[in-house]
Formats: sequence, C-alpha cells, structure tokens
Amino acid sequence: MIRYIKGYVQIRVIGYSAERFLNACSHRGIYIWGLRPSNGAYEMYMSVDGFRRLKPIIKKTGTRVVIVRRFGLPFFLHRYRKRKLFFIGAFLSVALIYILSLFIWDIDIEGNLSQTDENILEFLQTKEVEHGMKKSNVDCARIVKDIRKEYDGIIWVSASIQGSRLLIQVKENEDSLPAAGGDEEIEEGADKESAETEEEPQDIVADRDCTITEMITRKGIPVVKEGDAVKKGDILVCGRVPVNNDAGETTGYHYNRSDADIKGKTVLPYEQEQDLTYIEKEFPAVTREELYLKVGKYRFGLGSRNHDYENYEVTSHEKRWKIGEEFYLPVSTGTRTIQPYTPKKHKYSEKQLQSILSARFNKYCEDLEKKGVEIIENDVKIYTGSEEARAKGNLTVIMPIGTPAPTEVIDVPKEKENETTGENIDGNDGDSH
Repeated sequence: MIRYIKGYVQIRVIGYSAERFLNACSHRGIYIWGLRPSNGAYEMYMSVDGFRRLKPIIKKTGTRVVIVRRFGLPFFLHRYRKRKLFFIGAFLSVALIYILSLFIWDIDIEGNLSQTDENILEFLQTKEVEHGMKKSNVDCARIVKDIRKEYDGIIWVSASIQGSRLLIQVKENEDSLPAAGGDEEIEEGADKESAETEEEPQDIVADRDCTITEMITRKGIPVVKEGDAVKKGDILVCGRVPVNNDAGETTGYHYNRSDADIKGKTVLPYEQEQDLTYIEKEFPAVTREELYLKVGKYRFGLGSRNHDYENYEVTSHEKRWKIGEEFYLPVSTGTRTIQPYTPKKHKYSEKQLQSILSARFNKYCEDLEKKGVEIIENDVKIYTGSEEARAKGNLTVIMPIGTPAPTEVIDVPKEKENETTGENIDGNDGDSH
C-alpha cells in the first residue's frame, strides 16, 4: 500500500555492466525487488525516489535504463489529471461514506423470544433511539436500563455499536409462564428477586390464596405452618429476627433476606375460547412481483403498484446494502410479491373443536409441570355454544408459593444501661458496711 501511494516503476537494465549497476544501487541504498533476467537484460522494480537517483550510476557503469511500466497513485493522478469531475466524484464519495459512518443505520436485536423486534423498536423510538440517529447520541447504558425497566421478562441486556449498527442482545426470564386466558404470570416464588435488592431485608409473602402444604425455612422467622390457609399478601416468612436479652426482652432486631421453599395447595382458573368457524385461503396461480429501492424511510417502486385485488397477501424480501461486515448503509433493495386469494369460510366439526382445545390444555399442563407445579385435580370441561367453543374450569394444584417483599423496620428505643444490666442507681456495689 505504501509503495502504491508513493509510486514505483518497473525498469529494464541493458549493458555489459549490469552487475556493477546492481552493486552501485546497493552501495547507495537504492532498494530494488523482483529482479529477473529478460532477453539478455535485467528487469526489476524500484521506487520513484530511487529511480531519480540512478543518473550518476548509469553514467558510471555505462548501462542503459528503460522504464517498462509505471505503478502507483502519482501516475494514476497524472494520467487522469484532466478528468476533474472524476476526482470531484471520488472526493464526494469518500466524504459521503465518512458522513454516513457517523450515524446508526441498522438496529439488530438478538435473543428476544416473547417480544418481537417491532415491539422493541417501537419502544426505542419513544426513547429517541431509531435508525438514522447520530452515534454520538447513543447512550448504551441508558438503552440497557430502559429496556430492563420496560420489559419485566427481560433479565439481561447488552447494547453495543459495531460499525454503523447498534447491536442489542437480550436474555429473557424462562422461569415464568403466562396463565391461560389472561396476562397474569405464575412465578417460581423467590426466584423473582433481582440483584438490585439482594442485600435488602425481605419477607416472603403469599402471592395467591392457598393452603400451605410444605415449608422449609433456611433464613428468617416462619410466620405460618403447614396446613394454614393464607391470603394473598400474608407474610409467610419474616426477615426481622428479634434479639432478646437474658430477661427475654426484645432489645433489637436483626434484619436479613428471608429464604425458604414453600408449597401450597391452590386453585388455578383455566379458560380458552375457540371460534366455530375458520377462514381458508384459496390461492390461484397468479402472482405479481415488484422491485423497489428503499432509501432511509422512503421507498421507491420500480414497477406498477396498481391492482384491483380485494384480498391479497404481500411478501417482501429485502436486502440491506453494506460495506464489509459492519458498515451498513441506509439503502436497501427488495422485491414485493403480491398473492391474491379467495377466502372460504368453513366450520369446525365437534371432534375438531375438542381436539384443538384439548391440545391447548395439554400444552398448558406440560408447561405447568416444567415449572414444578403438581396437578392433583382437573375440573376443566369443554362447552360448545352457537357461536364459539370453550374450555373452562379449575385446576387444583400444589405449586411453589411466595414472593419477596420489603421487611418493615421497627425502631426499638434504647433502655438505660442500669435497667438492662441490673446496676444500682447510686453507683454502690451493693456491699453492706
């Protein structure tokens, strides 16, 4: 690269004293490479600066030097010196690439399962993180905090800038599952604790109404015992441990983070609905493909978009332009495939409805068992109405119970030292005289 920038030449040395010519070049520090014989002469490469220093050597050795080829940027610029528009365009291209490198043109999200890329990108837009923003305005630490605060199911986030791409990697909490027919989540008890509150004193409270069936306490004071019925929010294990003196009086409290394995018998409602009818799409053998060019947020179609299809599907295949592996550009090309279809309405048979609802219920039960939930009674039945079918009922289960909650801190006033130690007020040691 350095040789190309400075320029170099390929020369042919003709004469009877070629060896003296080579020795003289070595003596004067003129570097040559690629030496080879050619029809009774020698050909070699040397820098432009070295070639300019050959005149006294040529005169002394009586050789003749002919330039065979010229290489490098100086000769290229000299050859096209009259093509000013070319150099202006090259300069503008380099300037444009530099300017584009100052912005984020691609946001890549990896590791998300329950949250789609579109949902996370829409949330990031509310935080002014979007395609086309300046790299200098990207606060990776703030992005990490915002995502963890917005999505409870995401327990780890990493954000980094690679070229013109913002790479966001997430890890979701796999220890929770959605309850059937709602947004409520069943958590695995104290595993929901975050690292931020690890050192704070905590109780374990009931996260649902249940009857305690098993309780193993490792740290803290148990408040309930096996067989007790508790309500949601009741304290199960208290993180406030009393400190008593010799007289059995509480002089203070020791606070810690409660730790226990607690299981309880409870009832989980289950409900799933299924329409009696479904739409089947019949696709004819007619498709239409359109090319398009997308620059930033603007898309330019390279074909006719007019069509009179009432029902159709559109499939897009888009490719983002990039330089190398990480330098993405705000330009992409793609194709849109328009596929018309005719909707046909069909009705499920009773057997099909039972099969669909039973499969959903079995999947729900399998997910519960993976989380350590034991099903001891199943009261779910399938009902078929005039407009929809429904699986509804209750599951009696034994499952992990408990969620952390802050411990109430109680201030105990200090008693006088003589009252706690039993010393006399007048300071006498109690001997009689």
